[in-house]
Amino acid sequence: MMAGIARHTLRPEDGFEVLGITVADGPSMLVRENLLRAAGPQVVAAARRTLAGPDGKRVAALVVSAFGDPGVEQLRAEAGVPVVGIAEAAMAEAAAGGRRFGIATTTPGLADAIEARVDQLGHRAQYTGIRLTSGDPQELAATPELMRERLAEAVEACIVDDGAEAVIIGGGPLGEAAEALQGRFPVPVVEPIPAACREVRRALTAE
Repeated sequence: MMAGIARHTLRPEDGFEVLGITVADGPSMLVRENLLRAAGPQVVAAARRTLAGPDGKRVAALVVSAFGDPGVEQLRAEAGVPVVGIAEAAMAEAAAGGRRFGIATTTPGLADAIEARVDQLGHRAQYTGIRLTSGDPQELAATPELMRERLAEAVEACIVDDGAEAVIIGGGPLGEAAEALQGRFPVPVVEPIPAACREVRRALTAE
């Protein structure tokens, strides 16, 4: 699903090919901070396997599609190609032009880690806060329409209660919901996967 969303921005007709890579081990969804930390080495290992394999020579950039950007810094130091995390790309896009931005997501167990990422990336002054959906994240993921409406409520709270001028949908697996929420609000709803893919385009064009 996430690779499919990426192909809307990195289009085959423009000369791009998107390869979806899944880590060999780990949970189906990152819902707690300890799982996010454990995902870093798993992401790095998956990228190394790909770069060393038959597809390695065709890899021009890497996108890490977990919202905490696990493994991004290590991959950036060793991969030899541009590496983009969806959280960093989404926050840069949301904060562009000095905009104040909030984050709407389904994973309360990652709230502290997400806010730590805001600080690491230097966006605290523009950050209006995080709004969380009610309900179990994995149960919501299994009911897309309900997840979309719960996220819509969280986006509304970011705008009306917190004063956000842009709202990020915080999670790669929430990509379809983020697409569906486009145009429903008076401020931009930032989709992390397309934001990361736009950063990849800029990086490859600059080269």
